[in-house]
Amino acid sequence: MPQADDARAHETRADDAQAYETRADDVRAHETQVDCAQAYETRAGDVRAAGPRRAAFDWTEAEARRRADAGLVRALRPRAADSDLLDLAGNDYLGLTRRPEVTGAAAEAARRWGAGSTGSRLVTGTTLLHTDLERELAAFCGFEAALVFSSGYAANLAVLTALGGRDSLIVSDAANHASLVDGCRLARAGTAVVPHADPEAVRKTLEAHPGRRALVVSDSVFSVDGDRAPLADLAAACRAHGAGLVVDDAHGFGVLGDGGRGAVHGAGLAGDEDVVTTLTLSKSLGSQGGAVLGPARVIEHLVNAARTFIFDTGLAPAAVGGALASLRLIAAEPGLAERARTVATALYERLTAAGLTAARPDAAVVSVRSPSPEAALRWAADCRERGLAVGCFRPPSVPDGVSRLRLTARADLTDAQIGRAVETILETAPAA
Repeated sequence: MPQADDARAHETRADDAQAYETRADDVRAHETQVDCAQAYETRAGDVRAAGPRRAAFDWTEAEARRRADAGLVRALRPRAADSDLLDLAGNDYLGLTRRPEVTGAAAEAARRWGAGSTGSRLVTGTTLLHTDLERELAAFCGFEAALVFSSGYAANLAVLTALGGRDSLIVSDAANHASLVDGCRLARAGTAVVPHADPEAVRKTLEAHPGRRALVVSDSVFSVDGDRAPLADLAAACRAHGAGLVVDDAHGFGVLGDGGRGAVHGAGLAGDEDVVTTLTLSKSLGSQGGAVLGPARVIEHLVNAARTFIFDTGLAPAAVGGALASLRLIAAEPGLAERARTVATALYERLTAAGLTAARPDAAVVSVRSPSPEAALRWAADCRERGLAVGCFRPPSVPDGVSRLRLTARADLTDAQIGRAVETILETAPAA
């Protein structure tokens, strides 16, 4: 069968041709590798001739020297489980983190649900505890819905990136927390930074961008000086221009508003259709995590669009259980919020009466000014040696460049402990 033989011969020639092309490709690839190797050897010889090779992260040593020269070196200081220090440095505003009801609920949640959530919220990371906490948070604070995140930082990033965008405008207070600043950056929106606590500046900025989708974002209580934002005036500016208001209530929730329902609730804005609030579970609730509260349609949008929700592992059950127990304690003991504010006022009045410069607290943060970063660091260290833990804020953590001691007023502090704290701070204060 000549035709069959011809066909087989054609196939054989085709196979031979493909094999030849394959071998030719192999030869060309080998020649390329040889050329690359020779070029590499040439470059390596040039580098050796130029002197010792610099490691990739050598530059960090120069950065470390600059930080040391400026007195801005930070270091981790592990704390013991049982410490004799009087703690005015942490953010446990209501003194709930060690309450037996809270630790017991956290332990029971871990026993029942496991040490971790096992996955993202949209896969296996949502337990019935998560939904219970979201429902009770929303109800307590006066919002339609809530969504729990692994941290307050993640919650802020979620809101700004999912509600912002390239064609939108974000108007941000100059003293906002770093998580809000980073959220503005990641949102890829046009960002206008306005003077601190200035509703008129917000209004003018919105007027300059008519018809543009816009968000105004502000802390409710600013973490450096503890001053409160003019939320009602900010909301009025937003409504006049169709903008949404995003409020980070990390330092207001649990301390301000009716029974600790937060600064947004206290300003009469909770549940409004154009207001979204974020908060942390790690301050007044004494646990860990964060949450966003707002209209149900906004929460539904975050579930589908917020990357720090979709791609992050869900909050561990123990943290959820502890936060839920704390929330129920706050609801049952509404006097905790007022006590925290009373302690803050007492610290402020006694320290300023003795001649120190401090910001009048609107919530539970008392900020005492220091002459310099180095003086603040020594002051905090001297307090610690005498059994008092205080916060030390230095640049770049402070937007105005002024170093401070940051004191946390806690609802569970006794009058004797307040007196001891004031005495220690005064005795160790640096010369002006």
